[in-house]
Amino acid sequence: MSGLIGKKIGMTSIFDESGKNLPCTVIKAGPCVVTQIKSKETDGYDSVQLGFTDKNDKHVNNAESGHFKKANTAPKKNLTEFKGFEEELKIGDKLTVDHFEEGEYVDVSGLSKGRGFQGVVKRHGFAGVGQATHGQHNRLRAPGSIGAASYPARVFKGMKMAGRMGNEKITIQNLKVLKVVKEKNLLVLKGSVPGHKNSILVIRK
Repeated sequence: MSGLIGKKIGMTSIFDESGKNLPCTVIKAGPCVVTQIKSKETDGYDSVQLGFTDKNDKHVNNAESGHFKKANTAPKKNLTEFKGFEEELKIGDKLTVDHFEEGEYVDVSGLSKGRGFQGVVKRHGFAGVGQATHGQHNRLRAPGSIGAASYPARVFKGMKMAGRMGNEKITIQNLKVLKVVKEKNLLVLKGSVPGHKNSILVIRK
């Protein structure tokens, strides 16, 4: 589906017509530049590549430099392909937050906050083993048994254990567009989206 690349500004709350206080996320959506248009004839499928946020020239290699010169735009840090744009686009076109309308619903994808290495209580919601007393001193947040001994004599794949938590791609679906601030390219969505402040998001219709 069509959409834009954006940056998470932060969260706030606004009141709707009935006086209800709604938690919402503010996103700077665009301006995005069309850096490439793919077609079935040349690439095997139809899509539009958009670029967002300028990149320092010293971090751009020759291949990237040529790619952005074709689009007649400055090198971009973030590139994402979108399928299903209704309007006809040309290389170099700029897309702004006008692409969205108040009241419609969007899907937002991004990387969740990284939590580092975590135990099973925080990572999977385990209750911990046993009680705090009865001679125990280090079993409160332990996972307990992870498998039987003689059979199957191994640990099954996918066993919930301690490990790295967060920093995964997450998509939140059906978030309502509460406001579109065209002068500042801001999009106000109902609810929360993945990632920390200033993280890059992909907003799809």
